[in-house]
Amino acid sequence: MPIKSFRPLTPSGRFTSLNKRVGLSSKRPERALTEAKPKTGGRNVYGRVTSRHRGGGHKQLYRIIDFMRGLRDQPARVLAIEYDPNRTANLALVCYGSGLKQYILAPEGLQVGATIVASDKATTNEFTVGNNFPLEIIPPSTKVHAVELLPGRGAQIARSGGTALELMAVENGQAQLKMPSGELRFVHPKCRATIGTVGNGDHNKQSLGKAGRNRWLGKRPHVRGMAMNPVDHPNGGGQGKSKGGGGRQQLVSPWGQLAKGFPTRRRSKLSNSMIIVHHNGRKPRGRK
Repeated sequence: MPIKSFRPLTPSGRFTSLNKRVGLSSKRPERALTEAKPKTGGRNVYGRVTSRHRGGGHKQLYRIIDFMRGLRDQPARVLAIEYDPNRTANLALVCYGSGLKQYILAPEGLQVGATIVASDKATTNEFTVGNNFPLEIIPPSTKVHAVELLPGRGAQIARSGGTALELMAVENGQAQLKMPSGELRFVHPKCRATIGTVGNGDHNKQSLGKAGRNRWLGKRPHVRGMAMNPVDHPNGGGQGKSKGGGGRQQLVSPWGQLAKGFPTRRRSKLSNSMIIVHHNGRKPRGRK
C-alpha cells in the first residue's frame, strides 16, 4: 500500500507517515468471524508483570482466520479486503458457494471479485495468487506464503505483511524452502501453501510520528537500561554514556540475559534436523 505523509501543521504531523488504506473496506468486520480479545497488560494469572511495557491501547476484536483452507475444490469469491488491527497483513473476506464466509490472509494482487480455490490437484493455469495447494504439486521457484510446518496443522510460516517463501525444489520426499532470512529448510511435501506474497508490504515504512500513537497500540514507555542507575539495571551507571556499569561488559537484560549475539535457540530442538543452512550461512552441526 502507498505511504501517506502529512503537511507539517503540528509537531507530530511533521514526522508522521502512515499507510494509505486504498481499496480497504470501511464496513465493520463480519460479526460471526470475530471474538473478544481481552487485554492482560503484560500480567500473568497471578497478576505479576511478565512482559514489560504493555498496557492500555485501543479496544480490538480478534478476527478468526482460516489458516487450514479445509474446503477443497470449492471456489470462493473475494467480497472485501479489510484491515486487521491484530497483524501487519490485511485480510480478505471470501464467500463460498454454500454461503459460508471466511477470512484469509490477503496476498498482494488479490482483487475484490476474484475467485480462489484450495485443492489437492491443479493444472498449470491454476497457480495464481490466493490459490492453495500442497507443496508437492507447486512448481519450483514459486513464491508462497501461509505455509504449514506439519501437514494438517494449519499455516504457521510466512504470515506477516510483505512476507514470502521461495519453493526451491521437491525431491527425495522433502520440500526445500528458502526463508526470508536466507535460511534453507526441509518441510513435508504434503504441507499446504498459498500462492503469492502476503500483501501490505509497506507496513514497515510507516513513521508513527508521536508517542501517543504507540500508546494506542498498547505499548507503554520503554526506558533504556543505560539511562538507569546501577541499582536498577546491570547496564546502568558510568560517567555519561557508557556501555553498562562504566566498563565494557556485554549488554544484558535486567536479569543478566545477554542481549546481543547470544543464540537463544536450543541445540536440542527437534526441528534442527530440518534446517539445511542457517540464516547466517552456517550449516548445522553434523550436516555436510
